[in-house]
Amino acid sequence: MGSTGETYPDRPGDARDRDSEGRARNARPRDGLGRPLPYDADGVPRQPEGVVRTPEETVAQAQRLLDEGKPFHAHEVFEDAWKSGPDQERELWRGLAQLAVGLTHAARGNLAGGARLLRRGAGAAEAWVSGTGQALPHGIDIAGVCAWARELAGEVERGGRPVDAQARAPRLRGPATGH
Repeated sequence: MGSTGETYPDRPGDARDRDSEGRARNARPRDGLGRPLPYDADGVPRQPEGVVRTPEETVAQAQRLLDEGKPFHAHEVFEDAWKSGPDQERELWRGLAQLAVGLTHAARGNLAGGARLLRRGAGAAEAWVSGTGQALPHGIDIAGVCAWARELAGEVERGGRPVDAQARAPRLRGPATGH
């Protein structure tokens, strides 16, 4: 039963949507774009939360996930860096997480939200570069990635249909035009 008394016939009886401290933890499996599936479906393995990675590991894992068409999962990797990394890099990782979420929404069909998040993430990453003077933090081509994001945002708005997340994945290092 949910908090309002509704029942979930596809949820196993012992599945919990809250952890032992009462925090929300959705037990439903997810697809490659992070959309919830029925409780009994086979989903894509989720990224573990709260993993502390080096910046090199973060970029490499996020790129692998983007290349696999899993921007939702890449966003979780960037989010870990945002939350566990040094304070002076928080806005960089937050901006990159927003870019990944923007691609997620564009692939799911939320075109307005996708375009908005792509532009917001690009703005955050560019603001971070402007404030720090680091144009290639950890080898990330911020200018190229931001150009990719703005180009994709415009395409999404003009095209009016979801994009293929794998085909449109950015290159975090080097040419960011996608594959």
